[in-house]
Amino acid sequence: MSEEMSGAQSVQYMIKAENVSNRFGTLKVLDGISLTVKPSEVVCIIGPSGAGKSTFLRAINNLEHIDDGNIFIAGRQIAGFENGVSKFRISAKERRNVLLDVGMVFQKFNLFPHKTALENTMVAPVNVLKKSKEEAREKGIELLNRVGLGDKINSFPSKLSGGQQQRVAIARALAMDPKIMLFDEPTSALDPELVGEVLTVMKQLAKDGMTMLVVTHEMGFAREVADRVVFMESGRIVEEGSPDQIFNAPKNDRLKKFLGAVLDQ
Repeated sequence: MSEEMSGAQSVQYMIKAENVSNRFGTLKVLDGISLTVKPSEVVCIIGPSGAGKSTFLRAINNLEHIDDGNIFIAGRQIAGFENGVSKFRISAKERRNVLLDVGMVFQKFNLFPHKTALENTMVAPVNVLKKSKEEAREKGIELLNRVGLGDKINSFPSKLSGGQQQRVAIARALAMDPKIMLFDEPTSALDPELVGEVLTVMKQLAKDGMTMLVVTHEMGFAREVADRVVFMESGRIVEEGSPDQIFNAPKNDRLKKFLGAVLDQ
C-alpha cells in the first residue's frame, strides 16, 4: 500500500521494502520480501548462492525490476507494482533525484581504466551533481585519503591491487554524498589477503554513522559490525535478528545448516 510520508516520519527509516517480488519467467527470484533499515543502521544479508540477495539489493537501487511490492528510500516511494503493473506514479527525474541518496559498491570494481583514481572519483560529481572540477578534485582527494589511498591519487586502475581498486570504488560512491550505501559482496572478487583492507574501510563507515545494507559472505564482518543480520534463502527472508541471536542461537534449521557449513571452512 502506498503511503504519504511526513517530514517527521521520514527519519524513521532509510530503506523500506514491502512484499517485494521479482520473477524471470516462471522463476521467482524474490518472494515477498519486506525489510526496513533505519538511519545509521548496518544490516548484513547472508545466505547461499542463488538466494536472491544481490537481486534484492539491485531492486532497491532501481537496477532490477520488481513485479510486486513497494520500495521507499529516505521516506519517499520510488516504486509500487502489482502483478507486473506499476501502481505508483513518479517521474524518471524524481526517481533519479531520490536515488542520488544511494551509493552502491559492486563485486566488480567497474572503474574507468583510462582514468586515474582521482579522476574516477570526480566523474559523477562533475557530470551528475554539476560540481566544479576544483570542488570535485578537492573532495576526491579527501575521500581517497579517507580510504587510505592518498598516495595513489594519480595511479591508474591497472597499477592498483584489487583491494585498492575496491577502495577507489568506495571513494567514488562516497563522492556523491549518499545517505545510504549498498554493498553487493564487495570482497568476493578479492584475494583473501586483500579482503581486510576493504572491510576496514567499511567498518569505519559504519562507525561514522553511514546507513549500510551489505550482502556479504564475510561472517566475521557481519558478526562484528552489523546491527541486524538477515538470512535469505529461495528469495525469502527466513530469519533475522541481532548478530548474537543469528550466530549463537539460530532458530531456523536451514540457517543452522548454512552457518555450520560456512563457519567450518
